[in-house]
Amino acid sequence: MYFSLIPDIKYDIKPISYPFTESDYVTAKNFFRRFKVNKDLFDYSTYYTKYTITDSDRLDTISNDFYGDTSYDWVIVLTNNLVNPLFSTPVSTTVLQKYTEDKYGDEAYSGTHHYVTFEVPSGQTIDGIAVNALEEGIVVDKTFYDAPFEYWNGSQLITIPGNTVCREVSNYEYENDENEKKREIFMLRPAYFTRFVEEFKSANKYAESSDFITEKLKKVAV
Repeated sequence: MYFSLIPDIKYDIKPISYPFTESDYVTAKNFFRRFKVNKDLFDYSTYYTKYTITDSDRLDTISNDFYGDTSYDWVIVLTNNLVNPLFSTPVSTTVLQKYTEDKYGDEAYSGTHHYVTFEVPSGQTIDGIAVNALEEGIVVDKTFYDAPFEYWNGSQLITIPGNTVCREVSNYEYENDENEKKREIFMLRPAYFTRFVEEFKSANKYAESSDFITEKLKKVAV
């Protein structure tokens, strides 16, 4: 359905022969005409429902579950800004394993991608609020992991091994975490779905001009 809603353009290829006055016109989809979703859309929770994609889901099946039609998968693509749906949605465990093995080879499961910190309380408080010497989830490198970590606990300098305040993240764990981030998408609620589709159709109609042929076709020169 998506491609049927995109308007066409007729562009000329010239010259085709002497005396260079004729033109051949080729009709193509006008993909330069982009429909942009208002960024404020997701500031209003009443507009959408959060959905977690499972391994068995496809965009067309999700579309059918929510909108009763598999052909509205493009609505999901646009409202979630999925530039390339093949890489912007999660893959199954089997596919992820194959991808990781191809990318990292023998280091797929044993190799270290990066290190990530644990929370380390400092033992101090400010205005009654506990202060951490190190926050959880900070990405660090091997130099940090191998070096001693020092912090002030309020009365003395504490030194502990760096490998006790952070841990290794394997290549596969990293790729799996990135894959999991793609599971949550936004689904327009039915009350706003119809309006969105109508606005998309309206935005993809040409206004009358010197190049106008129909609402779905205009002629341009190259």
